[in-house]
Amino acid sequence: MAKQQQQQQQKQQKQGKTAITPTRAEDFPQWYQQVVRAADLAENSEVRGCMVIKPWGYGVWERIQQQLDTMFKDTGHENAYFPLLIPLSYLEEEAKHAEGFATECAVVTHHRLEAETDAEGQSRLVPSGKLSEPLIIRPTSETIIGAAFSRWVESYRDLPLLINQWANVMRWEMRPRLFLRTAEFLWQEGHTAHETEQEALEETDRMLGVYATFMRDHLALPVLTGRKSENERFPGAVDTLCVEAMVQDRKAIQAGTSHFLGQNFAKASNIQFQGRDGSLEHVWTTSWGVSTRMIGTVIMAHADDDGLVLPPRIAPNHIVILPVIPKEEHREAVMEAVNALAAELRQERFHDDRLSVRVDDRELNGGVKNWEWIKKGVPIRIEIGPRDLEKGTIAVVRRDRSPRDKAFLPTAEFVSQAASTLQEIQDGLYERALAFREAHSVKIDTKEAFYDFFENASSDGGFAVAHWAGSNEDEEALKKDLQVTIRCIPFDEAFEEEGTCFYTGKPSSRRLVFAKSY
Repeated sequence: MAKQQQQQQQKQQKQGKTAITPTRAEDFPQWYQQVVRAADLAENSEVRGCMVIKPWGYGVWERIQQQLDTMFKDTGHENAYFPLLIPLSYLEEEAKHAEGFATECAVVTHHRLEAETDAEGQSRLVPSGKLSEPLIIRPTSETIIGAAFSRWVESYRDLPLLINQWANVMRWEMRPRLFLRTAEFLWQEGHTAHETEQEALEETDRMLGVYATFMRDHLALPVLTGRKSENERFPGAVDTLCVEAMVQDRKAIQAGTSHFLGQNFAKASNIQFQGRDGSLEHVWTTSWGVSTRMIGTVIMAHADDDGLVLPPRIAPNHIVILPVIPKEEHREAVMEAVNALAAELRQERFHDDRLSVRVDDRELNGGVKNWEWIKKGVPIRIEIGPRDLEKGTIAVVRRDRSPRDKAFLPTAEFVSQAASTLQEIQDGLYERALAFREAHSVKIDTKEAFYDFFENASSDGGFAVAHWAGSNEDEEALKKDLQVTIRCIPFDEAFEEEGTCFYTGKPSSRRLVFAKSY
């Protein structure tokens, strides 16, 4: 980093200014982009709508992937891999599914390039070798996996099939935003086949529960679980269950979905089995998935005006130690203490993992290094210098507190409480996000109040919790008027009460959650 930038950062720190400008309050969308950049998570690629996920961002994804993968395997699922390219005819077999993704599909039509010379003598490459059938770069894999399942299943003894795939998908995106909406993104997609409808329904519920648990306990995200309205269902699904989060601009993010597909895809892909009575039956299927959008959700839910704030369970490094070496004569003693502390901490465990500790001994200005790790959101920073050695203490700073809020602790005391401190940060982030959601969730009973909630500039907006008995057409009209949708029909019994639909005046047996969303 240039000397001028280093000096500017130090000046900002001394003046108590934020590291990210604009702030959340000033321009939330731009603040988000600046956090992604400042935390060195990702950058736009040369291909519009696609991104390069940088090591710190990919480290977060790896933590998410590893922990979710364990949860999937604990529920009996196995990983497999399926082709990136899907024959167009496969999508055509399930018309509603194809229609739902038609405008997002990227299509491969040729299989080679040939050089040709134009009228001005310039050589260029042009597509050649037209395919007999166009191939779709997978927007999701129900159809190609269904074709495999049709080969794998013969008898009820082959069921259930519990398969997960970690992969990339492509959905052509007109308004890309890093992690939230990109043309290509990383995800997992679970696909299962069952003997009975009841088993498939139980699987749909089970995997929604896995997602909700992961988001609560690992991402520190309070989420609502529920059912999507018919208008918001996954294309071709009988039912779609969802987990919905609120972020700091009070909009909703659909963080994950679990779909009961009934026998729709089984019939389209001819997935049949011989039943216990000898009859030929179609399987019942499910699919469920989450993506790198979760990283965007974590940023929007927890980051502050100094940068990223990572829940410790998904941080690539739990602790960063910054040696403070004012003079070369101090180097040996300071580094000996730093390396000894790092080794000791790496023997401690946080949940199922050893603590991940990084020693940042780069020859950079201390203020610059300190701000870099603040912006990257590492949960705990430790500084050790000659004065600390004299006092037998270390300077400890938690990312969930002010950058200037240092605690000077004896080394042994910190080591003994490192894991509990990380859990305290984890729990605190959850409680803070939950309090924010509760503060911005409002029961609304009239159309006037509903429209005012989302239109009035003086209103904070958020989650409108309102009775609904409208039609699909009413829901579309509401979306057109306010860009507001039904985020979920919550499972929580607290939403069950008799009332009157704010939009139609008809009787309603429960409240739904409405919000603007990403």
